[in-house]
Order: sequence, then C-alpha cells, then structure tokens
Amino acid sequence: MNQATGVIFCLAYILGLISTAVPWGRYAILALGIAVAIALPKLLRKYTKNSVQVTKKRRSRQKENALEAPLDAREELSLLEILPRGKWVWAVAGLVAFLASVYFAVRSPQPAIDDISKLIPAVGNTQEVAVTVRGRVVSTPRLTRSGRSQFWLETDLVSEINGGEGGVVVNRPVSGKLYVTVPLLQATGLYADNTIAVVGSLYKPQPPSNPGAFDFQAYLAREGAFAGLKGRQIDWKRENAIADVNRVNSQAAAFWESSGMQPSKIQAMRQRIVRSQLSQLNVPEGPLISAIALGKQAVDLPYNIRDSFVQAGVAHAIAASGTQVSMVLALVLALTRRFSKQLQFSFGVGALFLLVGLTGFEASVCRAALMGFGTLFALVLNRQVKPLGLLLIAATILLVVNPLWIWDLGFQLSFLATLGLIVTTPPLMAKLDWMPPAIASIVVVPIAASIWVLPLLLYVFSVVSPYSILVNIIAAPLLWILSIGGMVSALAGLIFPPAGSVLAQLLDYPAKGLIAIAQYFSQLPGNSVAVGQVSVFQLIALYSLICWVWIGGRKKKEEGRRKKEEGRRKKEEGRRKKEEGREKKGKSRVVSGPSFSSAWILPLALVAGISIIVLPAWHVQASLFQVTLLATSGDPVLVIQDRGKVALINSGDENTVRFTVLPFLQKQGVNSVNFAIATHSHLGLSSGWGKLLERLPIKTFYDNPAPKQIHRGSNQEFITAVQSRQGVYFPLETNSTVDLGSTRLQLVNAEIPVVEFLVGNRTWLLVGEMTPEAQKKLAATGTLKPAQVLWWSGKALTAELLGAVGPQVAIASADEIDPETAAQLRQSKTQIFWTGRDGALQWTPAGGFKTTLESEENQTSFL
Repeated sequence: MNQATGVIFCLAYILGLISTAVPWGRYAILALGIAVAIALPKLLRKYTKNSVQVTKKRRSRQKENALEAPLDAREELSLLEILPRGKWVWAVAGLVAFLASVYFAVRSPQPAIDDISKLIPAVGNTQEVAVTVRGRVVSTPRLTRSGRSQFWLETDLVSEINGGEGGVVVNRPVSGKLYVTVPLLQATGLYADNTIAVVGSLYKPQPPSNPGAFDFQAYLAREGAFAGLKGRQIDWKRENAIADVNRVNSQAAAFWESSGMQPSKIQAMRQRIVRSQLSQLNVPEGPLISAIALGKQAVDLPYNIRDSFVQAGVAHAIAASGTQVSMVLALVLALTRRFSKQLQFSFGVGALFLLVGLTGFEASVCRAALMGFGTLFALVLNRQVKPLGLLLIAATILLVVNPLWIWDLGFQLSFLATLGLIVTTPPLMAKLDWMPPAIASIVVVPIAASIWVLPLLLYVFSVVSPYSILVNIIAAPLLWILSIGGMVSALAGLIFPPAGSVLAQLLDYPAKGLIAIAQYFSQLPGNSVAVGQVSVFQLIALYSLICWVWIGGRKKKEEGRRKKEEGRRKKEEGRRKKEEGREKKGKSRVVSGPSFSSAWILPLALVAGISIIVLPAWHVQASLFQVTLLATSGDPVLVIQDRGKVALINSGDENTVRFTVLPFLQKQGVNSVNFAIATHSHLGLSSGWGKLLERLPIKTFYDNPAPKQIHRGSNQEFITAVQSRQGVYFPLETNSTVDLGSTRLQLVNAEIPVVEFLVGNRTWLLVGEMTPEAQKKLAATGTLKPAQVLWWSGKALTAELLGAVGPQVAIASADEIDPETAAQLRQSKTQIFWTGRDGALQWTPAGGFKTTLESEENQTSFL
C-alpha cells in the first residue's frame, strides 16, 4: 500500500466519523464510496491521458533531448495524477468510512440496564432522588462558578433514601458515571482514584430551555454520564459509608480514612509542581503560571481571569496545548544532543509520557505528543518528517482510540490550528522575509492559526473577537517567557521545590503584564462582535475559500519554482535571450477554469468570506420580527426583535444575563440593545443590568419609577454606567406610552407592576405578583383592558382579574403554575404555557407561538 492509498483510508475513516452528524450519514458515505469506485478511476485515467498528450505537445516545441526524458522527470505530479486508479481502493475507502460510523455508534455512551440514572422516574424526571452513592473519583476536583467543587464519580453502590420504587433501598449495585458537585470544604483533600460515599440529591439533566443556551444534557452524554448528583456531604470513613460494603464489593478496602487519603504518583508530582510555583506568588499570577505550564485542569484559575482571556481572544494561553510539548521536546533534545539517537529517543518519549500525564490527557496534548513521537522516530531512522502526514496519522490514531473526540471542540481546534501553522506559516514567512525571523514568527503564527480556527469558532459561538490577532501579537513575547519559564520552574520544582519557587517568582511581572493586556482588551468597546447563527453551509463555504487560497498559492509557488529551474537549465545551455523567451512562452499550461493572479486570490477570498457571514445576518436582521420570552428562574425576561431594533424587557440577575440573555443575543447577532425597560425594581449595578452593560451598550434605558428597595449602589451610579456607553436614561411615567419601534409600551401600575404591550394588533399584559385582595381591587378599578396574551408569575390569579383581562393565551414565567388558576384558564379555553415545562417561547406574526421544549400540549399556537 503506497502513501496515497494510506492517506485515502485515513481520510475515509475521519469522513465516516463526521458523517455521524446526520442519522443517514453512514449509508450516504457508503453509497458515495461505491459511486466513486465506479466513476473516479475512469475519470482519472482520462485526465492522465489528456495530461500526457498536453505535456508531449508542449515539449514538442522544446529542444530534441527534452522529448527523450521521462514525462515525470522534471515535473511534479498533480494531485489528480497521484490518486490511485484501482477501483478496489475507493471501494475499500467507502467501506472504511461506513465501518467508522458503525464504530462511532458502538462507542457512543448509552445507559446500561443498571445505570444509576434509571433510579430517577421516567415520568417527571425533574424530581430529585435523595441517595447515598459510593464510587471511585475519576477526575481531579475543580471549582465551579457557584463556588462548589465538581468531580466525576464512577458509581458501584447506591442507597436510596427516597425514590420511585417505594421505600428505602440499601446497597443496590449500580453502574454509570455521575457529575457530582459538593460544597467546597467537603472536597478538600480529595484526589482522583479515591473511593468515597456521597450523600445528596440525584437528578437527571434537562435539555436547554432557551435558544443558544448551553446543552448540559448533551455535555454529560458526551462524557458518558446521564445523571448528576448535588452532594451535601462526603463520607470519608469506612464506617460511615454504605452498610455492608465489604460483603458486596471486595474493593471496599480502597476506602481511606479522612487523614489517610493519598493522591496517585502523577497527582503528587502535579501537586508538588503547583505548590512550588504558588508558594512565592499571589493570586492570580501564581495560578496563571501553573495553568500555562500544566493546563487549566491542574489549578483553579479565577473565573474573572478566564473570562478576560476568553474575551480578549487568548484563551489558548491557559489551556494545555502543543506549545508545552514542543518546548519540552526541544529542551530534551538540546540537553541530550551529545548522546546517541537511541538515548535521545528514550529520553524524549519519557518526557512526552510524563507531560501528557501531568496535563491530564487532553486531546491537544495527546496530538502534540503523537507528533513528537513521530519526530523522534524519524530522528532514529534518519528519515525526513512530513508534518501534514504526521498530523493525519496522529488524528487517525487518536480517533481510533476515542472516536467521540471527533465532536470535541478542543480536538477540532487543536488540529485546525496545527494545520494552519503547517500550511499557512511558510508562505506568510516568505512574504515577511524582510523582517527578522523571530519578529516575523510573532506576527505570522497568530494569523496562521486564526485563519483556520475562525470559521469553526463562528459556527460554535457566533462571536468574533476583532482584537484577538493584535492581542496575540502583543502578548506573544510574554507568552513565550511564561511558557519557557513555567516549564523550567515546573521541572525545577519537581526536583527541588525551593528552586522552582525562586524561578517562578521571576515570572511575576510577566504574568502581571499578560493579565493586564487581557483585561484591557477585554474591556474595550467592541471586544466581541456577534454575527448570528452560522449554518453548516456557511461553515463549508468558508473552509472551501481557505482551501482555495491554500491550493492556489501552492500552484503559484510550484509554477515559480519550475520557471526558475527552466531558467537555470537554459542559462547552462547557452541559449539566446530571444530564444529563451520563445521557449518560456511555449511552456504555458492549459487550465480548465478561471485563473486569478496570486495578488488577487487573497483579496477575493477575503471579500467573499466577509460576504458569506455578513449578508445572511444582515438579511435576517432586516426582515425578522420576533418576540421571545426566555425561561428564567427570577424576573421574567422578554426580547423583542423588530427588523434590526432590539428591545429587552427586564434582565434578571447576573447569572441570568451570563447564561441566558447574552448567549441568546449572541446567537441572534445582536451587538447593542436599542431599548431596555426595567419593569421591576432592580438593584442598581448589582443586578443583571450592570453585567449586561459590560458586554453590550444600551441606547435608551427606561426605568420603573417605583421606590427602590434597599440595595448596594444607587440610581446615579447606574445612570452613569448607562451614559458611559453613550446611552440615555429615562424614568417610566405611569399611563404614558413609549414607542419601541412598532411596539408600544404603557406602564399601568408601577408598584405591582402592571405593563401593557401592543405588539402589532395584539395586546400583551404583564402582571406582577400581588395578593388576591390587590387583584380584586385592581380589577374593580377598570384600569385593566382586555388582552390577548396574559403574562404572569404563575402564582394564583383571581377570577375577577381573569375576567377583566379575558386572555386567549396565558404564559407563566415559572417552573409550576397554581392548579386552581390553571383549571380556571382551561375552563375558559385559554391556551396555557409555562417556561418550566415548555422552555422559552417565541412568537412571530406568521407562525404564532412555538416552544423550545417538547410537551404533550401546546406545540404551537395560531395566535
């Protein structure tokens, strides 16, 4: 099997895994393989025959001895000429792709018969089941945003305190993986491979209830887990664990006393390094150095620092990547350059295994380690390394070991960035040959990597950071210092911790500088631009453009090299200039499509790429009229998109803004809020509005004039924050009308509050929480007008209020609604939605109401 055949089989395997994105993908890829096996060999033979004829005709105009040379003696074979002609190759490639899709299905996690998630009742799976679970910790505990500790637990026994099978169940054997969170102090001193018992509430994750929200259920499924455990306490001692453990499982001896929990050797080494680096440094400089050296899994970096790096476009700096691997391998080879190649190979492989273990077997590090192993192997055999082939082999091996990595974002970004460095860095360096190589590489490397990962980032996050390349160029010297210094201090700390502490202390100011750069650019206006939802077709089109530029540039480079070789040959033969020009003219190639000058390829691709993203987003924004009621646990939140203008009714708290409002607005391509209305008394800058202002400007803010509750901050502080982003602040006046584009708003009552919206020719009424007496009094005043849509908190509503409003549709921003109120609404044939069951609701004039979550009732509404 030659190299071309091996490449085809590897690509077929990867393509087969990608085909699992659609249910019928495996059959489509098999049919494609059969079709290619039938048609492509004939086309290739025909192309080769025509190519040979064209080459002979061209050479017939050259000197006589040129015709006597083999056709491939002076010309590189094109891609189509390299491809194999045998039908069996393409048929086997199709079969490999089909088997890859089957292999992916076999390896995809599925809950076993005794999986712990089966303890949760199938009906009403939002119910929490109180349990005590025993199992083995399979990850290092990490800190969550809520201040709890999180780890993965491989379960083996469970005792139910309550549940769906009637009464208490003790020592039931179970299997499966759990996503566990416990109070921070409970997990202190906990390490991977410890066996513990956790007391808490078992729950089943739900699909995302809001458009653009994080899919926690899918995330757990990718990790092989189908339930979570909200732990309250960890039983460390054997006698406090599940009763009769010794009889059920002989591994009960793995329980450690609370004073005897011990980490594994690799964890002890990691802990030794981190402690040596943190002993003389403050937070966040110390954790940052450890994260750069060992990856963010080795240490809990503060979330505000993580957010700054993400928003500035330098998140790769705090993740384990191939940079650490390449530095370690280069250091090992430099220190062992006087030894034999076999010893260099042994030291290099040992260092790679150690680094992969310390960083936690992340996909990017495993990729770099495999490529490093290939480089060492080529060193021993005195073979030249082909980076593209090495990258393809590394990808194939990793995907054979774990085919689920094909949909892992870290895996995808790692390989795309490496591909960009391999194929894009050389031509860019050639363009900047007038600069010193060290400075040119600082400029070229971020550009080369960003070009290849940007389309995928747009597809996943719908956001682009305009400053990312500039920030990476500015931060590159500091990153190199911190990376090299961090690895050296890690090695010294592993051998002699005080030495590692001294070396890490030298990196204090570079760490402060990198943090300052990330924080400065993350706070600049326009640090992130939302482009809206990018489709798969747009993603394919963008990568097609990138490949066109890459292949077009290679062709121009090959033609230039061929012309230089011909010029040297002509000079050696002593031809006259006039005759040389005539021969050069006769060597023009025949092409079968539009040809562009190399100077035009990049500008055309750039304009086309921007158009692919901008034009669809502009068209959607200019024509969309949509009302979205988000599923929130606190204040009700409504977003009105009116042909490019956005109105936001309420924001919720900071977590609601961070995890619900902002992701939705980003997926919709919203970069500013035209109108913001606070119908409830908010808490100044301590509420979600302050968090929203950090990311998006608010042009006009309307505030509820009702007396504010006691809170931190003041109205003046909030007004200043709005005006600092070129916005204006207005208090809402009772019974006055505010125009929000084609929507009109009227504040009926500021205290409750009661707000009326006129959306097109339909009236929406927002009613806040109030006592039954207040409802009767409000209905008796006659201030409530009939409304087609009633929006309330899900609490009890009186018959008087419902009679005054007479809604056709009732929407509750709540997990549950009052049963008596629901009965009254059903009796009056009012359609009922609530966010706890239906998720977010979206309304358009043409489609009516649509729910995010599926339910037996209320799929759509004509209203």
